[in-house]
Amino acid sequence: MLQKAMSLVRLDFAPSHQQPSAGRVALATVVSLGGSLLADALLVVIAQAIFPGIKGYPHFQFSDYGKLTVIGVLVACAAWPVTTRITSAPRWLFVRMAVLVTLVLWLPDVYILVVQHQPAKAVAFLFTMHLAIAVITYNSLVHLAPVRPLRHPSHRRAQPVKR
Repeated sequence: MLQKAMSLVRLDFAPSHQQPSAGRVALATVVSLGGSLLADALLVVIAQAIFPGIKGYPHFQFSDYGKLTVIGVLVACAAWPVTTRITSAPRWLFVRMAVLVTLVLWLPDVYILVVQHQPAKAVAFLFTMHLAIAVITYNSLVHLAPVRPLRHPSHRRAQPVKR
């Protein structure tokens, strides 16, 4: 049963590729952080321009969304190299993990909407902020820190024969 579950999510612990380089993961992390924080800030500006009544909404303060964005992006960026190590289909698995994590991160937004009765227009932008972070982070990682083809001994340069 465990083997079937692992097969279903493509966990094979036998990747047919090399890990992304640490430098590329670092670059993707910086791009993910910058892009996500910029997207959040732009969405806040757009939300407040479209709906002036939500200006000053507490969750639209940089100190509120900024720290949560940084934590989330850093966790995702740490998960990418792990994902590339445990599966031979890292992009397939990572996109599904990104969707699942985004849905889970929407639960607090649902809570503040339904239980705390916070403004639906503002909460809709919180949902959008989570989605933007996921899209930016996923794309930064898989494109800027891609897995590399596995080098096989047959790919080595032919050594000159000494005579």
